[in-house]
Amino acid sequence: MLTENLKLVTTKDHMQIAIWEIFDSEKRHNVSNLSAHKAQNIFLTHGTFSDKKTCLRIAEYLAALGHRCYIMEWRGHGASEIPKDKFNFETIATYDFDATFRYFFDELKLDNLHCVTHSGGGIGLTMFLIQNPLYIDKINSISMFACQAYGAALNPISYARILTAKIFTRLFGYIPAKKLNMGPINESYHTMKQWYDWNLHRNFNSSFFIKQSDINESDNESNNESGNNKHTSHKSTAQTVMADTELFDYRQHMPKITTPIYAISAKGDKLISPTRGCQLLFNDFNNPANVFREYSLSNGDSDDYTHSRIMTSRNAAKEIWPTVAAWIDKHSR
Repeated sequence: MLTENLKLVTTKDHMQIAIWEIFDSEKRHNVSNLSAHKAQNIFLTHGTFSDKKTCLRIAEYLAALGHRCYIMEWRGHGASEIPKDKFNFETIATYDFDATFRYFFDELKLDNLHCVTHSGGGIGLTMFLIQNPLYIDKINSISMFACQAYGAALNPISYARILTAKIFTRLFGYIPAKKLNMGPINESYHTMKQWYDWNLHRNFNSSFFIKQSDINESDNESNNESGNNKHTSHKSTAQTVMADTELFDYRQHMPKITTPIYAISAKGDKLISPTRGCQLLFNDFNNPANVFREYSLSNGDSDDYTHSRIMTSRNAAKEIWPTVAAWIDKHSR
């Protein structure tokens, strides 16, 4: 029997973030019949316009295999607190992810963790791990569905589309996702501006004041902790929002994320996360252990898929979710 529990965690900027725990109460932590490994802990999170529903079905699938799943909802999404202040992708990476991972490792003291993300959730995870490299060795595997940050405007037509979307969003102040049938959450211009700019300028620059010394300090903490093999209290490397004060390029630090990544793209995803953009992000991790897979009819799959169907459709449940479960199984310890 699948069980769903809600936990609210507090961020360092005093926001309440929802973490949904999904598990099979009958299997508990027993070994799955399909796996030679013990049950694993799996962190899932969504992207823009979304809430836990994007991740819920695959979480239930993984829970039925005997794993314990945790879905984090971004601030302003689902059961998480609605902020009064403006926020962007990096706010979520710096504060929401930080509170969630501190809960996992400081409070629950998990001894393993796998990550499954959709779209902007993968961008957030990438920024968070670069800010906090001490967590990299704690993560067994990552599966990224339809994730890209700076490769949606690689030709004149796609550039025009992204620029038009940015102008439209700025004029209206937000994207009416509900009316456009894009998802249950309308996103503000402030939230989306960072994504537009990354793609239009083809960079992955921070909007926060992040010093290289902070990253180096976090690296040293990671090395010390791995040597001592202890759980300690963790701090985020980016605490102060000072827009455009100093450019920190996340792209240059992506190879530091050595956790094996399974990157999944959809051929029918033409605007948000086109395959070329997903491949560009994938290449910048520069890890031969990583695997990239485009799902399409031409590759012998049952669908060309779209940005949402790649994770939530019946076809995805049949042919993609089992590959994610196999990736988790392969990297379990």
